[in-house]
Amino acid sequence: MSGDSAILVTGGAGYIGSHAVLALLDAGRRVVVLDNLVTGFRWAVPEAATFIEGDIADGPLVASIIAEHDIGAIIHFAGSVVVPESVSDPLKYYHNNTAKSRALIESAVKGGEDTSSSRPPLPPTEYPTLFPSPRMRPSGRSTLTARARR
Repeated sequence: MSGDSAILVTGGAGYIGSHAVLALLDAGRRVVVLDNLVTGFRWAVPEAATFIEGDIADGPLVASIIAEHDIGAIIHFAGSVVVPESVSDPLKYYHNNTAKSRALIESAVKGGEDTSSSRPPLPPTEYPTLFPSPRMRPSGRSTLTARARR
């Protein structure tokens, strides 16, 4: 990633994502935020960042963002994390945390973002378990599924 390329922050209007946006701006980076505002707030995105309202599963939108804003990295915070809701509506969490995350990764790969170098490979002893505890809530289980690597 070149020093002048922008960073796409998905979920950048949420609590954690908006703090990451602030840190990136403080470091002098160009930041583009993609958020559907389901749980985020437009006012949480600083004016110095480019804000785009949309969904991470919208492949053509993500592809256009990557191309038009010279995206060199993607930081993904657009996950669902409310545990009680994940228990009452687990399919919503699986859809957002796995299917939509996969769509984002596919768009990134098609758009030229090399996801294999986005993080270094884990040493063999640090791979996450692919067999989560039966007591794990859907929010954790769906997030683990999205993060699992082969």
